[in-house]
Amino acid sequence: MKEIDLEQAIQILRHEAAAIQGLVPRIQPETFGRAAELILGCTGRVVVSGIGKAWLVGQKISATLASTGTPSHALHATEALHGDLGRVVAGDVAIVISNSGRTREVIEVLGPLKKMGVPVIALTGNGSSPLAQAADVVLDLGGLDEACPLGLAPTTTTTAMMALGDALALCVLEARGFSQEDYALFHPGGSLGRKLMRVEDVMRSGDKHAVIEETEPLREALVRITRAKAGAISVTDAKGRLVGIFTDGDLRRQLVSGVDLDALKICDLMTRNPTRIEAGKLVSEAHGVMQKRSIDELPVVDDEGRAIGVIDIQDVLGVS
Repeated sequence: MKEIDLEQAIQILRHEAAAIQGLVPRIQPETFGRAAELILGCTGRVVVSGIGKAWLVGQKISATLASTGTPSHALHATEALHGDLGRVVAGDVAIVISNSGRTREVIEVLGPLKKMGVPVIALTGNGSSPLAQAADVVLDLGGLDEACPLGLAPTTTTTAMMALGDALALCVLEARGFSQEDYALFHPGGSLGRKLMRVEDVMRSGDKHAVIEETEPLREALVRITRAKAGAISVTDAKGRLVGIFTDGDLRRQLVSGVDLDALKICDLMTRNPTRIEAGKLVSEAHGVMQKRSIDELPVVDDEGRAIGVIDIQDVLGVS
């Protein structure tokens, strides 16, 4: 077995990077622009089809479109010929991918698509191929040499296809006015979804938000913290505006000092003018504030400064 040639790895990366750079002159209104307009104007779904490695690339392009505001699904060309063409309807737009533009199953899909009135965007490395000739718009990668030492395994071509698919999806995203809020709606799970959510989407409110007026006894504050199973209580004035916070850590420190719980009001021991965040801010911003201030609870207020909830560090763990 030969020793791994790291210089070869570097050359492969340079080769594929050069191929992507070579796509830049191909971003023209009559081709790329027209393809983007077809996708933007699609009233159905963008159906992405191919076979082999092109099919795998197509799945990724379809997933990127779907996650950025363009309904899409991937359709394997072979399965399409055996009944899955029933997933395609009038109003759809098809992106058909084949480097050679001559793959039999891919070519056989084109006729039925035309009969349905579905516009076809060809993504190919052969601008004179049957696929290109039948398509409404051709995104021609040009004659790219594979990075594979044998010149056989799809490498450079699939990288270029992927990059061009990303460019299409993201240009459509921009033209559609797709926002962070829209993106968060499609990505509710995991740290990414939480990062893009608003603080009011994750804050603890209602029965889970311990809140008390500043003139109330300290013992009542303890009752409410326990009832809410909270780590802190928001302290307000008579109009509900946040004026302080009292945490379970504060309580422990007072107990050690021997304070008389029945002799004090919550305003005697609360932290005044606590750090807070306004509703409408991103969860990622709240997390940043909590990290900077080294706090575990962050009160949430409305635009008039009224306490409406609290964010616990556990609610935003994993957000960066």
